[in-house]
Amino acid sequence: MSAPKPTIDYSLYLVTGRELLPEGKDYLQSLEESIRGGVTLVQIREKKADTGEFLKIAQDSKTICRKYNVPILINDRIDIALAIGADGVHIGQTDMPVDVARRLLPPNAIIGMTCNTVEHVKKAIQDGVDYVGLGPVWTTQTKKVVHPVVGVRGIGEILEVLQGTNVRAVAIAGIKSTNVLHCLHGTVSPSGRALDGVAVVSDIVASTDPSNAAKRIATIVNAFKAQPVPVFSLSPSSYVADSFKHGVGELLTTVEQFSPLVHQITNTVVTTQSANATLALGASPIMATAPEEMVDLSIAGGALLVNFGTIQNLDGMLAAGFNYNQTRKPVVFDPVGVGATQYRRTSAAALLNAWQPTVIKGNAAELGALANSTEVQAKGVDSVGQGFADPAAFVRNLARKERAIIVLTGVTDYVSDGTAVVRLSNGHPYLGEITGSGCMVGTAVATFCAGASMAAASQRAADAAEDAKLVRGDMLLAAVGGVLAVTIASELAGARQDVKGSGTFLPAFIDELGALTPETIASRAKVEVL
Repeated sequence: MSAPKPTIDYSLYLVTGRELLPEGKDYLQSLEESIRGGVTLVQIREKKADTGEFLKIAQDSKTICRKYNVPILINDRIDIALAIGADGVHIGQTDMPVDVARRLLPPNAIIGMTCNTVEHVKKAIQDGVDYVGLGPVWTTQTKKVVHPVVGVRGIGEILEVLQGTNVRAVAIAGIKSTNVLHCLHGTVSPSGRALDGVAVVSDIVASTDPSNAAKRIATIVNAFKAQPVPVFSLSPSSYVADSFKHGVGELLTTVEQFSPLVHQITNTVVTTQSANATLALGASPIMATAPEEMVDLSIAGGALLVNFGTIQNLDGMLAAGFNYNQTRKPVVFDPVGVGATQYRRTSAAALLNAWQPTVIKGNAAELGALANSTEVQAKGVDSVGQGFADPAAFVRNLARKERAIIVLTGVTDYVSDGTAVVRLSNGHPYLGEITGSGCMVGTAVATFCAGASMAAASQRAADAAEDAKLVRGDMLLAAVGGVLAVTIASELAGARQDVKGSGTFLPAFIDELGALTPETIASRAKVEVL
């Protein structure tokens, strides 16, 4: 009777690479320090060593791994795995077939496989692998990338195939302490299947302090796995219409109390009115696009709005979102006209794989383009046609896919965190007759998100444990608040005697936005929780 398969914790999977070691750093010392820092599984990868050298490295590595009861796998080489009594092997798409490896290895051996597509994963499941390495998530210097980068969003689609199986999954390529939380959050599949861990090479091996390098990643991974599937909202069961009406009013007061700096990379057409809308709500705007400023601004800012109606500095957008993810602050993405050109589509994909948005806001055509839906067509930055047959289902599904709050704007607005869907029915026709009304919704949403985030931060202890949350605070409430602020103010402005048309509407709208009170919002908000 064969021994049972070892229990594997895939949380922090170290793949070795001696060529990456800092000058003067001993390989075995680095390996032991890495394990002490939190590595839970080790793969020995030696593509250039001859058999004798590989065997010696593997034997010495196994001694250290056994000392800490950490399983050891061998990359590709079945003979080396058998010779040292390793716990299993990792093989690639062009390496030995799984069924042949299974016949050669002991029955309790762990077999993992690199997979880059849904078809690869389906075949791996059929072949009976124990785990799959999914990627590449990002480009990497440690291994020549043969297959196209899958990206964070692509991993989520592949993970969906594993739902209901016992096959484990780790993400591979380009993963570091600075992007691991985005990787974990953004790869959760629409049905809630999350990664079991991450495979890391250079961020640990190339470090002069591999113990702390491993600890930084392990702390985030362990905290993430200890929590339910991440969302940017509270328990859905707590949401009712009245809680939104009163909660938005309280959040408006919070914005006025904290007066957050709202960083906006927005299109040149609406810069002035977006800044004025920010000021009217009690916050402070800054319109900065240079990549060199983003580290400092992510520390000072309360939230970031990325609106690429006129894409002029993609590098600034990439750097901004990444740095706001680092400081755990809200990022609102407004993909204006994303379906209009191929450049906009590829730019949006690049941004969404570089950083995790907290809120994605758009009209039916824009969100439809992100979802690869043909149900709604675009004409420039506008939607054409009747909209989605079931907008509530659409926003719920897109929120699950993108792991973000979704705001669908139109005559009726829909907001979802992937579970709850909120329908909002305020607004005035004049909003559709001025340039940039949708952009100001993005501004208002970012402003309310900043208020919610700053309020949560003010209540968090300085020495609080890692909670693996990219953003703290109720972002579903904040997104609803941003929409209601704009639509209710538009109704009040449109009803004024001094407003004769769209030309006199805009300044009146800014006035009413600044005059909003919690009582006005509570009495006028038309909110339904579906």
